[in-house]
Amino acid sequence: MTRVAEDLSDTLIDRVAWWLKQSALRGDDLETLISGVCERLAAAGMPLVRVHLGFSMLHPLYHAMGFTWKRGQGLTVQGFRPTDEGQRREAFMRSPHFYMLSNDLDHLRRRLYPEDVPEFPVFTDLLALGATDYLGFVQSFNQSAGQGMMGSWATDRPGGFTDNMIKALLRLQENLAVASKMAVLAKLADNMMTTYLGPSSGKRVLSGQVRRGDVETIRAVLVMGDMRDSTALAEAEGRQDYVDTLNQFFDAIAAPFHGNGGEILAFIGDGFLAAYPCDRHREPSQVAARAALNAVAEAQSRMAELNLRRKAAGDGELRFGIGLHVGNVMLGNVGLKHRLTFSAFGAAVNEVQRLESLTKKYGVQVIASEDFIAYCEGAWEFKGHETLRGIRDEVSVYLPSPGLLAANRSAVLAAELEEEASDVEQVMKLFRDMKGQTRPALAI
Repeated sequence: MTRVAEDLSDTLIDRVAWWLKQSALRGDDLETLISGVCERLAAAGMPLVRVHLGFSMLHPLYHAMGFTWKRGQGLTVQGFRPTDEGQRREAFMRSPHFYMLSNDLDHLRRRLYPEDVPEFPVFTDLLALGATDYLGFVQSFNQSAGQGMMGSWATDRPGGFTDNMIKALLRLQENLAVASKMAVLAKLADNMMTTYLGPSSGKRVLSGQVRRGDVETIRAVLVMGDMRDSTALAEAEGRQDYVDTLNQFFDAIAAPFHGNGGEILAFIGDGFLAAYPCDRHREPSQVAARAALNAVAEAQSRMAELNLRRKAAGDGELRFGIGLHVGNVMLGNVGLKHRLTFSAFGAAVNEVQRLESLTKKYGVQVIASEDFIAYCEGAWEFKGHETLRGIRDEVSVYLPSPGLLAANRSAVLAAELEEEASDVEQVMKLFRDMKGQTRPALAI
């Protein structure tokens, strides 16, 4: 290791503390915050070989996130899925942090010697790095035991940490906890807005579009999808079985429209409304329409696979209808003064809902308006003029030919490859795209 001074500079440690405060004020994310403090501590002469910090997170895919910094290697991020719970619980129960929580300890220090039998499994990994001293901690954010930060500092300095080093780490630990709590809460809001409203709608709310009557009009390709015979299905199945069926249905039919330029604007009962924003020029409208049609093809393929699995399990077939249209959509806040919802509405939204309902009349899965097919080349079958409820003018409706809906296998393959990516690759992408957390992590 690089030789470091035996005494730390209080001035340099003060600068690290100052940087932490500035980072919190800037609203830096956890990755920037943790990497920055570790590198600055090392630059100030703190002989750290490994730092680990863990937090729980409020997210539908991941329930905890760990950050590990190693000298010369930088920061790595690991996410933990709920499916990892059993394995993670076993590892956690053999960790220093479980020991600390079980004994109501804020800190745990252990000198590390290669000749000793490791007290905890993580010490074996630390000894492999040449570590000589370990200082673990549990830092609560408030009186609730469910929110806080767990972590550890490790050094490879001969003789371990000095008293001055420990004093500096304890001081910075409190500053780090305050900055981390601010990052956790700030990104939690972003995560929840993204999860419940969608990426673009969530950004609109977070950017200040929060007053009743705040409305923005966009032009978009619109997609309305709906399950057939859902009332009978809800009566035939138990509550949880029906909820599971709904989630299977949305995973199959709605997921293809959430990406590649599209976004789910709303789930409406057993249906959904998706949009592919575009301006009035022909080229972007064509791109949006083709993307929507490719998603329709993928949704049909996924629904066919789902129904094969349901048949093998002895369950009934799920049927659906999809309507396609182009028009202006109003996005904004409507409701009561003290109870608002961010919604999509307007004539085009009503029209695409009515178009979707025509799939029942014609006994087909997909129907499109003339406005839609004007931007989506291919073989379309004209079915006639329809008067839609609440719409003054007649609408020409079309059915796609079977060959037109050949699935875009490259898009499906890309989605499959992403699903097969490692947990670390997935969480790195997740963290950088939509960061957010709370609740304490299973740190080691």
